[in-house]
Amino acid sequence: MFPLATFAASAAVGVGKNLLQSLSKTDTDTMDTSKAAVKARKTADDFEKMFLEDSLERLTQSEGTEGPLGENGSGGGVWRSMLTKEYANAIVKSGGVGISNQVYSEMMRMQEAGRGGK
Repeated sequence: MFPLATFAASAAVGVGKNLLQSLSKTDTDTMDTSKAAVKARKTADDFEKMFLEDSLERLTQSEGTEGPLGENGSGGGVWRSMLTKEYANAIVKSGGVGISNQVYSEMMRMQEAGRGGK
C-alpha cells in the first residue's frame, strides 16, 4: 500500500461523513443501495482526482520563467493548471493510484455503520 494512499484514505473520512449526511437527508432506507454505491464511487473518484491535481500542481511549480511550464505571459499559469487537471483525469481513468478504492471502501463501511448494519 502506498503511504500516500493511506494518507488520502484517512483524509477522506471527512468526505465520507459528508456523504453520509447527504445520504441520510435523502432517507437511505428508501434509497436504492446501487444508487448509493454509484454516488459513493463518483465521490471517491472525484476525491482521488482532486488529490492528484493538487499533488501534480505542486510538482509542476517553478520559480523561474524558463521551460515549457514557465510563466511566459499571463497564459503560463492557466496552461499549467489545465495541464495538471488533464494529467489527473488521465491517471484516474487509467485506474488511478489506489486512493479511490480505499476511499470508496471507507465510505461504504461508514454508510453501513450509519444504517446500524441493516
